[in-house]
Amino acid sequence: MQTIRIENLWLWTEDATILDVRTPAEFEKGHIPNAKNLPLFSNEERVVVGTIYKQDSPENALLQGLDFVGSKMSFFLREAKKIAPNQKVIMHCWRGGKRSQSMAWLLAMAGFDVTVLQGGYKAYRQYVQHFLATQKPKFVLIGGQTGSGKTEVLQHLQALGEQILDLEKLANHKGSAFGSLGESPQPSCEHFENLLFTNCRLFDFSRRIFVENESKIIGTCLIPPYFYASMRNYFFIHYSIPILLRVQRLVADYAVFSIEELKDRFAKIKNKLGGEQYKNSLQNLDENDFASAAEIALKFYDKTYLFGLENNTTPNKIELLFEHADMEIIAKEIQTICSKQYI
Repeated sequence: MQTIRIENLWLWTEDATILDVRTPAEFEKGHIPNAKNLPLFSNEERVVVGTIYKQDSPENALLQGLDFVGSKMSFFLREAKKIAPNQKVIMHCWRGGKRSQSMAWLLAMAGFDVTVLQGGYKAYRQYVQHFLATQKPKFVLIGGQTGSGKTEVLQHLQALGEQILDLEKLANHKGSAFGSLGESPQPSCEHFENLLFTNCRLFDFSRRIFVENESKIIGTCLIPPYFYASMRNYFFIHYSIPILLRVQRLVADYAVFSIEELKDRFAKIKNKLGGEQYKNSLQNLDENDFASAAEIALKFYDKTYLFGLENNTTPNKIELLFEHADMEIIAKEIQTICSKQYI
């Protein structure tokens, strides 16, 4: 059994499985992406052991922990073999303490090739936050009103060989009141940071990185303030397409959902739409007039977006106007302009 420091973790993960032995609740709050959870204690057991540790003694807490774990040793071995068939694992708990050491001992006794992460998940989180706070990325913000196809533009830029960061994909949310439709549950803010780091760790920071212009919060996921500030430090490209084409894109994206789901989302912006417009939107949906409902939503979102555009503090800005919605052509034009501007 050996140990590694957090900065060397990714040199070891090519053929080794990361095993997180914290409780399911701790794992759900945030974990190293691609790690597997093999909890030494259940959520309830962890509370019991912690209470005894604080109110009684460390010795009695240890004894209680052994009582909980003793009957589950064979289960741990069977599960570990399912999770890591090659029996090569990197183990961690919160701080690299008794939980990871206990599980590491058990698996090593069974013939596993076991490595323990020094400092555990706490060391990982410190590394993530330091990395995100200290990089100097050359972010090119891609902005456009709702329905402008910004995510598709990012995808085309990636196909053209550019580096992109898709924050909405990481957050499982498209950023508006309708943004959770069709998406998986959002990660916690903590785990969103972990996913952000996982993407950014692979970037060449000497080159530009394209990212969609976002609010500080995507659904419930908060973009780290220091990272959000860096997004507005380099270049901003805003493009526009005709509203009719934006309406068509929204109808194609959202008319696949049920009327009740769409009504629920309109209810979230009821006060901002105003009573009459909200009533009209519900009537449009009942009549399957998705285009008219989309136009009502766009009037609200356009006001919000244009206010943000006027107050955007990115030092360098370019505005583009297109009469079409061919996102591949738009992506190529953006790439050409960036090259001409030596971005």
